[in-house]
Amino acid sequence: SKKHLPLQLMDLILGAICFRLNDKHKVKDPETNRRGKRTRLKEQLYKHINSRIRGLKPGFNIGESTATIIPSDKWDYPYMHWSFKPTSSVRDVTKSKGYKNSPHTSTE
Repeated sequence: SKKHLPLQLMDLILGAICFRLNDKHKVKDPETNRRGKRTRLKEQLYKHINSRIRGLKPGFNIGESTATIIPSDKWDYPYMHWSFKPTSSVRDVTKSKGYKNSPHTSTE
């Protein structure tokens, strides 16, 4: 993709989204206890992408698919997002990001 600018841009966009979904924006250098320059730049890029998507689709959640009510909406929406999950999968909520602060946790 070195010779093709559109491919480089798509690589940046997909990398920023993957970076955020895998919580790499929280990684700090163990010596300085600070985030690196590239980490901060990737987070800024993700925030910019997310704000543009939210301008088109308010309430957008990057971890969930964008729903369509009418099948013809697929042709009218400026942005669609799919989260691919196998139908036979079972979600383990104890491993989700907000499990410790959720009402599912026991107070015993």
